[in-house]
Amino acid sequence: MAAMINSLTLLRGPSIVKALGFIKASNFIATTPPALRHPLHSLRSYVAAAHDEEATARTAAVNADTGAPTIFDKIIAKEIPASVVYEDEKVLAFRDINPQAPVHVLVIPKSRDGLTELGKAEQRHEDILGHLLYAAKIVAEKEGIVDGFRVVINSGASACQSVYHLHLHVLGGRQLKWPPG
Repeated sequence: MAAMINSLTLLRGPSIVKALGFIKASNFIATTPPALRHPLHSLRSYVAAAHDEEATARTAAVNADTGAPTIFDKIIAKEIPASVVYEDEKVLAFRDINPQAPVHVLVIPKSRDGLTELGKAEQRHEDILGHLLYAAKIVAEKEGIVDGFRVVINSGASACQSVYHLHLHVLGGRQLKWPPG
């Protein structure tokens, strides 16, 4: 706690009162995210990384509906290598290059068909949406995490979607926390 108070000395006036109130009310050590338990330089890194993700998402959104090939289209076409976990006639599942959990696999439809994000789904996409979820379950089985995993779909810039080709993140292999974002 003393180390945390020292880190909080950068705060002044009402800000420190709010911060100390938060610590007291939340039993700080037990409930605070790991990034906030480290010295201030770690907090800056955490904030910078979050900002970078948001900036990347905003940039990607500008070209979302141009029809230009995405990195996922290039992976489907085998122009870019990927560590494939599962593939059938409709979907491709491969390991994320920036994993957020011990198991982090992306599941994508092989045909975009206008489905750049979940928020743009139409009734005609019902079959592929169901198939993507079923493929996520198959991935979980193959990865040995069927007893506990999470499926995440980021839809739009506010959700930090950075590739506008609908995709599911299958995450597991460790205790996942709640709330996720």
